[in-house]
Amino acid sequence: MSQKYVVVQGAMCKCKFGNAPDALKVNSHQKYYANDTQASQKLIATTMELGGGTFQANTFGLCKLQPTGNSYKPCQIVVTQWKGFYKNADLGNGGHVLVEDSKAICPIAGSPCIQITNHGQSMAGSAQNAADADADAQRQINPMVDTRGLNQEAATVQEVTVI
Repeated sequence: MSQKYVVVQGAMCKCKFGNAPDALKVNSHQKYYANDTQASQKLIATTMELGGGTFQANTFGLCKLQPTGNSYKPCQIVVTQWKGFYKNADLGNGGHVLVEDSKAICPIAGSPCIQITNHGQSMAGSAQNAADADADAQRQINPMVDTRGLNQEAATVQEVTVI
């Protein structure tokens, strides 16, 4: 796969003939997740994300391939095929995994005009990331915070009586 990100639900896409982005919606399955510890939001996008309704607003704004006098008709997204997917893995829905440089074909353009601008994955810090962090590097980045004691459990507070 040569270090490409897997595309997940919420990935931002744009059409080279439209004037607005839209977010990808995974409709082909409810089973395969990436970069999501709760397995509830980041469904993996596949080549089976076809037809209409594959995007949240289902429009890329005005379509430059459909002029109407001094303006253009609104885009109504219909994906007919995906190109540039990861061929070495197919999921149970019969689709292949989309990667960040995959492109979609719409029937108006007839060519791969829909591209992914953001794959949808995000970095999420964890307790293990904090434990693995280099203390010297952390002091150089943020000298105001002493990270040596952050991994220790907090001391318990006993009740104090004021006289």
